Amino acid sequence: MKKILLFLYDEMAEFEIMLAAYHLGMEGFEIVPTSYADIVKSKIGIEYKIRASVQEALEMKDIAGLLITGGHRCDLRNELKELIRRLDKETTLLAAICAGPQYLARAGVLTGRSYTTSLQKWSAEDEKRFGGPDPFPRETFRVQRVVRDGHIITAYGNAFVDFAVEIFDYFRLFTDDAERETFMKDCKGIV
Repeated sequence: MKKILLFLYDEMAEFEIMLAAYHLGMEGFEIVPTSYADIVKSKIGIEYKIRASVQEALEMKDIAGLLITGGHRCDLRNELKELIRRLDKETTLLAAICAGPQYLARAGVLTGRSYTTSLQKWSAEDEKRFGGPDPFPRETFRVQRVVRDGHIITAYGNAFVDFAVEIFDYFRLFTDDAERETFMKDCKGIV
């Protein structure tokens, strides 16, 4: 069974990837919450039990994608950087939303690729909150709700429906454009 890794961390905004994770699970993908710790606590206080450490994920086969949610911190350790770079080299889906694309930027996989993020400008507050200077290659930043460049999908935090739809499209889960549009409208409550 193909695995979708969800990189979860303390103070994350889990709602940004849950629509995608839910429907991917319904389509038969194995959803694998992955982190550095055994339990992580989201920004709203929900605790998640982790099924695989990032180190264990490095040994996994049949990984179909890695989804990274946004949040109020960035702790990119060597094992996650190695995992991101390996998946990039294998052209496996790397999908990150809101502040999550900074993990991809810090791993060096956004260089020369179009992307978006909710962190449109890197402020002194961002430098303090995320622990360093702007990691993004700003010359390829796009002001769009969602951007897909090959196997890399990025999105603004409030574009979680668009993000999920782009991921489903990447995996060819829609039979045609009409089904894609209907799904998008249903999720957004558009009649």
